[in-house]
Amino acid sequence: MAPTTAQALSGVRILDLSRLIPGPFGTLVLADLGAQVDKLEPIGQGDYLRHFPPVRAGASVAFHALNRGKRSAALDLKSPLGQAAFRRLVGRYDVLMEQFRPGVLDRLGLAHQQLLAEHPRLIVCALTGYGQTGPLRDRAGHDLNYLARSGLLGLQGPKGRPPQVPGFQLADVSGGMWCVIAILAALRRRDATGTGEVCDIAMTDGVLGFAAYSLAAALAGEPYERGDEALTGGLAPYQTYLSKDGVPMTLASLEPKFWLTFAAATGLEPDGAALLVGDHQAALKERLAEVFRARTKDEWLAFAAEHDCCLEPVVPAHEIAEQAHHRARGLLAEETIDGERVAFFRTPVSDGDQPITAAPKPGEHTREILAEAGFSTAEIDELYAAGAAA
Repeated sequence: MAPTTAQALSGVRILDLSRLIPGPFGTLVLADLGAQVDKLEPIGQGDYLRHFPPVRAGASVAFHALNRGKRSAALDLKSPLGQAAFRRLVGRYDVLMEQFRPGVLDRLGLAHQQLLAEHPRLIVCALTGYGQTGPLRDRAGHDLNYLARSGLLGLQGPKGRPPQVPGFQLADVSGGMWCVIAILAALRRRDATGTGEVCDIAMTDGVLGFAAYSLAAALAGEPYERGDEALTGGLAPYQTYLSKDGVPMTLASLEPKFWLTFAAATGLEPDGAALLVGDHQAALKERLAEVFRARTKDEWLAFAAEHDCCLEPVVPAHEIAEQAHHRARGLLAEETIDGERVAFFRTPVSDGDQPITAAPKPGEHTREILAEAGFSTAEIDELYAAGAAA
């Protein structure tokens, strides 16, 4: 069944200058909501993500996943001809998505305020690591740096060792999500006022709310021990354990009803102190580790089906496609592109009834996009001849 949000942004046009993961994830969501997203890539290598291994059908599998359903044009924004073409082109769009460090567009003669002066209805969404203001605004960084600076990484165990590098890019993806929220709000405000604006979104800012429970206590002045708090490893009933056959299992029996159910079904003492942080948790963790080693993964799955206690296996990444629940929800899809099978994921707002449209090749739609913006064939040919378009 298609979500009720399907095609909600039909008619909205997004010009996307972003690369790699953060901005492209945000514009993927906007495309799934029905917006027309046109990537504007540099001539030559295009979006860097195209070249990250593993590669299928001529591009990184990650590029395929994040850029399906979009079009691609290539312009040289460092050339005067390319800059002039861009200023003319951007006026056709509702939203400009950009991910450069502060000041880059200024040096190209394409500053935010200049673009707004020329196109008052334009919404500019500027996604950066640290924002357009503040002492770190010009600093280079990546996801791990943003998690560290936000305080989020410092919440993560294990205790006694440096925090482990996460297996995902939370700051990148959440930055893209906050861009979607900001753009939707800006579109709504433009409906009322008729004018656009600049949305300043920082990836470091965006992850703070993901640790609302832990950070709220820390900001309130409460002492914090990394790896020992209720939701960071301090509770035995909120922990990972190995089954008899060595498969990691997750137990998240935080509420008394779930913990009492698990304890009763496994013969444990239903002690309410199990849900309180303290020195007694070490012994309980050892006892629970013994309990989990007594059953195989399949036996624990049967147990979880019978007892409602927040118990699930840790699914390896290579087994995600085999999960019956994901298949039933239509979360994953495969398409044949240039003779190769390419895997895709669907966002929660995507229309599962619609087929997947492949990610574009570099500059695949340059002529089409320029023509739609009113460029004549002669003008387009001139851009190509000068090397300002490809």
